[in-house]
Amino acid sequence: MVLWVDGERIVDAEPHIGYLHRGSEKLCEGELYPQIITLFDRLDYIGNYNMELAICSTVEKIMGITVPDRAEYIRVILCELNRISSHMLFYGTMGLDAGAMTPIMYGFRERERIQNLFEATSGARMMHNYFRIGGLREEPPDDFAERVAGILPALERGIDEGDKLLTYNEVFLARSRDVGVLSGQDALDYGLSGPSLRASGIPDDIRVIEPYSVYDRFDFDIPVGNNGDTWDRYAMRVEEMRQSLRIVRQALEQMRDGPIKATGVRGIPRPPEGEVYFRSETPRGEMGVYLVSDGGDKPYRLKVRPPSFANLQALRPMLQGVYIADAVMILGSLDIVLGEVDR
Repeated sequence: MVLWVDGERIVDAEPHIGYLHRGSEKLCEGELYPQIITLFDRLDYIGNYNMELAICSTVEKIMGITVPDRAEYIRVILCELNRISSHMLFYGTMGLDAGAMTPIMYGFRERERIQNLFEATSGARMMHNYFRIGGLREEPPDDFAERVAGILPALERGIDEGDKLLTYNEVFLARSRDVGVLSGQDALDYGLSGPSLRASGIPDDIRVIEPYSVYDRFDFDIPVGNNGDTWDRYAMRVEEMRQSLRIVRQALEQMRDGPIKATGVRGIPRPPEGEVYFRSETPRGEMGVYLVSDGGDKPYRLKVRPPSFANLQALRPMLQGVYIADAVMILGSLDIVLGEVDR
């Protein structure tokens, strides 16, 4: 960001994007559909499973594939644990932005529990390449359900400990309350989504308003803020972690044995000619995938609507008139990942 300042106050800001551009959308046109999953892993590289779900669900939608229940439940469990893992990193870095060192230790302690489970499931800690069009690459470990159930109490304690440490800390409140305020209408006008939109009082969650996978089978709440300030954007993610735990527990109770991949799906699928749009709720907001198929084994065109790119549109008005030191907190509260901003 290039900032124009008057003393310690920001007069105007001009964001410069494109420094991480890799041409992911164009690369998709030259890759087979199963290969595209690895490209999506590298968009929001803190929410990998959510990225894999987005591209797989898009192709499944245009092909009319019904994914087996067991595969859907495993997907949901992994995606919600991934949401917690992502929010734990956000929690720790927000503490760093405010000058606190301890929260990042708490955050990475809980992330480690989840990353170990991810590694046992997919063989990789981050770039998993585990979801497949029609289901999953392979069965998770035999003790998958027990492993997940085993880490949930520790995660719940970790979320509570982190909450007590930082949320109502006097210095943190002074740095975040009434800083970077964005009204609900402005948030909608700028195209915000996810926790950043809900912090401004808009109860919009795609898992509820337009359910996909098996999210319509779970009972959970949508946390909503009041002021649309930096503190609200932080608090949304803390509460979302608790809701994700609720979803994972319900998924474990409902999950049954069965196949993990739809029958009749080719290893290299060829979707029919046409176009489709699918959107999902990632840790940062609405991840939309627009796919145009010409009937071949590669997309004719693939366009990504990433949440962080849209959320950043509101950065300029939020920065005008604030102190330079507050710019760090405001940017941090949007929780951007540049892999899906620049693509």
